[in-house]
Amino acid sequence: MTPLREAVTLPALFLTVTLLGAIRIGAPIAIEPPTQFSLVLAMLLLGVLVQSGTLVGARLMHGARTPLANLNGLVLLLCAFAASAQTLSLITPDEGLPAVVVGFVLLAMLVQMLAVSLDRQRLLRGLMVMLGVAFVLKFIVLAALSSPASGRVSRALQVLFDNVTLGVVTQPPLAPANGYLAFATLMLYLFGLSRLPHADWRMVRVGHDRLPPAPGRAQLSDQVARRRG
Repeated sequence: MTPLREAVTLPALFLTVTLLGAIRIGAPIAIEPPTQFSLVLAMLLLGVLVQSGTLVGARLMHGARTPLANLNGLVLLLCAFAASAQTLSLITPDEGLPAVVVGFVLLAMLVQMLAVSLDRQRLLRGLMVMLGVAFVLKFIVLAALSSPASGRVSRALQVLFDNVTLGVVTQPPLAPANGYLAFATLMLYLFGLSRLPHADWRMVRVGHDRLPPAPGRAQLSDQVARRRG
């Protein structure tokens, strides 16, 4: 990873995700910080990223790096944590039973990811599916159930649904622009995760992104022969 990406590009991208994820478009426009529960989920998510090799902390902070390089790595880690917390808070419903259910499901999925030890590609695909499903649930399904109905049939269905669920499934109405902004935020966040310093089988020591490949079978055979000789 280049110094420019580590010190400028990725921190700026994750800070943009944090800002966009906090904006709530309405009357008036509000800025909502991540919830305390999303901070816990973000810690688990960082653990999953490190375990899968999607994020190699030793390539950001290590004794062989200069103090300035370690500071840049620390800033990037903090920005990635803030973006993760804000993203998880963004896809969680605001209140009621949906917030409890979605929060529990996210917690269970992250714990399961820690238990099964996914690789980088599978983890990124799993995160894309998890974030996508949560987005559809909050910004499409719940938004449709909570928005004011325009026709008689729609109003009748909403009243029937509220009576069946005792009104605990709906949430405060969301402006349509919030869904578009949330979708763009999720895309930026997933792109940022894919650009983090990840594990490379060609990397044999910390501080080098790309080193010559490991010796082939012929070279290994020659080394074994020389040792036996």
